Amino acid sequence: MRYRALSADGDYTFGQGGANFLVNSPACVAQSVLTRLKLWRGEWFLDKTEGTPYMQQILGTGTKAIYDLAIQNRVLETEGVTSISRYESALVGRRLSVSMTIETAFGAIPIETVL
Repeated sequence: MRYRALSADGDYTFGQGGANFLVNSPACVAQSVLTRLKLWRGEWFLDKTEGTPYMQQILGTGTKAIYDLAIQNRVLETEGVTSISRYESALVGRRLSVSMTIETAFGAIPIETVL
């Protein structure tokens, strides 16, 4: 598994040769998870069925059980993820904070993001 590393701003990194890539590591899988969570279903023109189902299942009121399940399923479908050992979410205003620890083929890694 190989991913180009992203900067703190979410841009591709360049100019450092092999150091610009995450290879077979928990960080590589975590970046894949975050990238997949940020892709909305229907957003990618090559495959309208790919993406996190924000409009279809997550946005709305009273959907905590539904959006937690949708997010966890999206994470578990990510290459390299073997399980989720800890998962928490909190909706504050219009921001959904997700904190989890995933078990990967290369080790465990915590992930925290705001969706």
